[in-house]
Amino acid sequence: MKLRIGIVGVGFSKDFIPLFQAHPDVEKVALAELVQERLEETAAKYNITETYSSFDEMLEKGKDLNCIAVFVSRHMHGPMVIKALNAGKHVYSAVPIASKTEEIEEIISLIKKTRLIYMMGETCYYYPCAIFCRNNFKAGRFGEFVYGEAQYYHDMNHGFYGIFENGYKAFSKTPGDWKTVAGVPPLLYPTHSTGMMLSAMDARAIRVTGYGYRDRVDPDIFSEKSNIWGNPYSNETAVMQLDNGGIIRINEYRRIGWRKPSSHVQGFYGTKAGYEGSTGRYVMVDELGAKAVLTDVSDQINPLGYVLEKNDPKALQRLTNGDYHDDLSEVQIPLVQRLPKEFTGLKNGHMGTHKLLVYDFVRAVTENKLPPVHAWRAARYMLPGIAAHESAMRGNIPIDVPDFGEPPADWEVLD
Repeated sequence: MKLRIGIVGVGFSKDFIPLFQAHPDVEKVALAELVQERLEETAAKYNITETYSSFDEMLEKGKDLNCIAVFVSRHMHGPMVIKALNAGKHVYSAVPIASKTEEIEEIISLIKKTRLIYMMGETCYYYPCAIFCRNNFKAGRFGEFVYGEAQYYHDMNHGFYGIFENGYKAFSKTPGDWKTVAGVPPLLYPTHSTGMMLSAMDARAIRVTGYGYRDRVDPDIFSEKSNIWGNPYSNETAVMQLDNGGIIRINEYRRIGWRKPSSHVQGFYGTKAGYEGSTGRYVMVDELGAKAVLTDVSDQINPLGYVLEKNDPKALQRLTNGDYHDDLSEVQIPLVQRLPKEFTGLKNGHMGTHKLLVYDFVRAVTENKLPPVHAWRAARYMLPGIAAHESAMRGNIPIDVPDFGEPPADWEVLD
């Protein structure tokens, strides 16, 4: 089976267009974008001859497209994914799957009915720290899970102002209106944190409590009256009880003096061993009777470029500023060895994850198997954030997290 992919939205999709075009199982890439200037410029840059002035036009006229890849503003994912599934298309979506519980429920219902492939493009599922914890937990090294901490620290100054302002131009010509969507509640974008932690042990959150930090810098973005969510919080923390008895702390912060690593498993503790990470240093401590053994595992998790230069006095500063952010790490090598040769030399963003995302989506469609981050997992990464933000807005009351179960037993998941 050959994929014919309609990409919706210009921006982040530019990192993926060359990968989709290069994959030997993709025979065509089309593009939809509301801003004509962007559409023409991007189509010319990547030699895309099939273009559409809107997503709806693509669905109406692009009859031979069998896949849709959604790269629009995060709060619009749910409705677009639903439309694409109803049109009979397989779907790749940037994170999150959707921003509302009822949208997620409808997406899962449609997938069960149609057996179409859906994949959420969660980069952090493939992050070195997540892979390391997942591999060692599966091997039994940690024992039973006890407690963990993960976070996504992305200050608004690190590109978010431009992302929201440029992204909103397609929907409003009124100056300043972009701020109404820039104030998205951080816990409605939680999967860079939850995806790492929950995937490491294949668990789900069952009860959450959320807490918010009221922003003092941009009240015209983060306040009850300035955005469409009535959200005053630029930083949110969630404490989650898991179905395996463990507890995790998730931080989603948009106003914080921190750079890299932004998405990060800071701590992962079991009954037999523990993992801790900080910028440039990662350690495991194994309890062996009355004694403990500390192992420095930094070279397995740090970007290979940094590992080669770590003795340079300036290397740690470069790591902190993201200079190695697109490099692979040692723990990712077994995954990238299976990538098609056509990907060689192409840009591979977000800690070497973009190629893995494209590869797994194409493989899922061609083999009719569920991708690693299928809709049921995507739901379990997103729903705790929705519940935790509600908790924060309601005075930090504990809230039960809904769940939509497991995928059909006869539908194999890619390894």
